[in-house]
Amino acid sequence: MSGRRRRGSMPGNRGHVGPGLDKLDRRGVDGGVRGVDKLDRRTGDPARLAAFRALRAVTAEGAYANLVLAEHTAGLSHRDAGFATELVAGTCRSLGYYDAIISLAGGRPLTTLQPAVVDLLRLGAHQLLELRVPSHAAVAATVNLARTAVSQRVTGVVNAILRKIAALDADGWAERLRAERDDAEALIARHPQWIIDAFGEVLPAAELPALLAADNAPPSPHLVVRPDLAEVAELGGTPLRWSPFGALASGNPAEIAAVHQGRAGVQDEGSQLVAWALSRPDAPFGPWLDLCAGPGGKAALLAGLARRQHTALLASELQPHRAALVARALHAYPDPTPLVIAADGTRPAWPANAFARVMLDAPCSGLGALRRRPESRWRRQPSDLDDLVPLQRALLATAIASARPGGLIAYVTCSPHHRETVEVVEAAAGVELLDASEALPEVPDAARGHYVQLWPHRHGTDAMFLALLRKTEATQ
Repeated sequence: MSGRRRRGSMPGNRGHVGPGLDKLDRRGVDGGVRGVDKLDRRTGDPARLAAFRALRAVTAEGAYANLVLAEHTAGLSHRDAGFATELVAGTCRSLGYYDAIISLAGGRPLTTLQPAVVDLLRLGAHQLLELRVPSHAAVAATVNLARTAVSQRVTGVVNAILRKIAALDADGWAERLRAERDDAEALIARHPQWIIDAFGEVLPAAELPALLAADNAPPSPHLVVRPDLAEVAELGGTPLRWSPFGALASGNPAEIAAVHQGRAGVQDEGSQLVAWALSRPDAPFGPWLDLCAGPGGKAALLAGLARRQHTALLASELQPHRAALVARALHAYPDPTPLVIAADGTRPAWPANAFARVMLDAPCSGLGALRRRPESRWRRQPSDLDDLVPLQRALLATAIASARPGGLIAYVTCSPHHRETVEVVEAAAGVELLDASEALPEVPDAARGHYVQLWPHRHGTDAMFLALLRKTEATQ
């Protein structure tokens, strides 16, 4: 079997429990774990078990935390689901930080521990250093989880390392990391250094700490109506600051009738704003195109906006399963239902010069959505952009070719990184650059030159980038 890491899995959590550590199994926690066993038999620990299983899917299988959490917390009480969600999201957010602490506390590389043991230690570290869980309870519960979910054999090493972690608080560990790691400040900020550097290239230095802090704060879900299918008042929450289509979620979105019926959905306000911006400047009359439509949030909003202008939307998505998600997001619209196809955006299945408005929400690094996908900051590498940028340029060329002369193209990424935003747009031909901020005059402090750049710490949204382009001549 190859020793290469499986694509999408987390580094540094592969190996075996070192020799002699099984002898620690009988030490227990604070003199014994029988009380915890009794408690587990009586009440169980469904929240921690769900969190462990979800985290294993994230680290071993490359799953997205928000998706696997929904799967593993289904059927739990509201309290248990909330605790499991905080355990997984908080652990994913601080993964590199906790890994450094675990390595120091254990006096060994993480590669000498079983992957499942590393995940147990990560969950335990989060409880010890960030949550209001008493140290003895956090250690005891994690040891018991190790016994239940993995094996009795690993309880000793889990107990030993967690007790060493519990010997210092968060401030104490920060001091130790600063003394022993060159990358300590980045780890304490819960971001790899290359991401901090990328943010620093496009954001004033004085704002960088606020952005990193905002990335580390769980976001409040935003809801959005499908235009003319539902009213914002039906969503129940406070209306959003700038988007006229959304509201803050005040409870479980799935319990809202409009969401359940497909007349509304969950969508960050930043995504709502960039879709709205495409609809506002003058453009020729004609159909609209969403070039990379999955999973369907922007397409659902654009479809309603297109109907208001008495035209139709074509939604295209490369992956068939994501195209199915787009179709589901659009199903509530009456006939004629927006057309959804599975097609390669770099090899368009439609003629050139066909669309009045084109949305390209390009595949990107996702550095602007670290609040909602906290694990992605540890998965991404600078080299990922070497593959993404050529794809983004090819897709933008398709978007331009697909537009009619005088038509509008919105180039959007959920990333502020210079290489996949400004550099991609500046390489485009056959277009003139519009001032995107003029399409969103309601939104303050959003201009980045002629572009729009939203920020979590300024706007409470994902860090969405928007360029608006107008096609200048027909494409052959």
